[in-house]
Amino acid sequence: MNYNNAEITISAVSPAQYPATTVPEIALAGRSNVGKSSFINKFLNRKSLARTSSKPGKTATLNFYNIDNSFFFVDLPGYGYAEVSKAEREKWAKMINLYLTTRAQLITTFLILDARHKPTKDDIAMYEWIKARHGYVNIIVTKLDKLKKSKIDENIELIKKTLNFGENDVLLPFSAQSGIGVSEARELVEGLVTQ
Repeated sequence: MNYNNAEITISAVSPAQYPATTVPEIALAGRSNVGKSSFINKFLNRKSLARTSSKPGKTATLNFYNIDNSFFFVDLPGYGYAEVSKAEREKWAKMINLYLTTRAQLITTFLILDARHKPTKDDIAMYEWIKARHGYVNIIVTKLDKLKKSKIDENIELIKKTLNFGENDVLLPFSAQSGIGVSEARELVEGLVTQ
């Protein structure tokens, strides 16, 4: 698979705008500012295909990234960001829910978590939703480089315990800075999209 052959196809807000393709899609769900865009860029070895921002709540659409016409990453708006109005949050929740519950091409949803923080109620709810839908959860734990080495294992164990991590689940530590986890993430994705 040629990861350099990647482009953003559309930023959609309704099903009418979803790409008319049949290739598999992998949704990326996580809190605002958790590192979804950085994950996409590092995974694809691109500097700024996915726009990163220090300001949370920036992604307000479903962003479809076509990777080598083999699969799409679908970057969902981040949840749990308090400074966005309640009406806007509700609009995003409906948009995310509609995509997740109706899109036939969706094969799985990756839960993106920040290695530095214990999962929130929103994270737990998303974990449980993905689990109920797919029977397992693939978790990408980002921002590993921002933790002291001595804290990594401890924090990962806390994440697993908080989520009630299951035996069919997968957790991949990841760093957009150092590249930890890139090859494992690619292997995981390739296994999913070629099934």
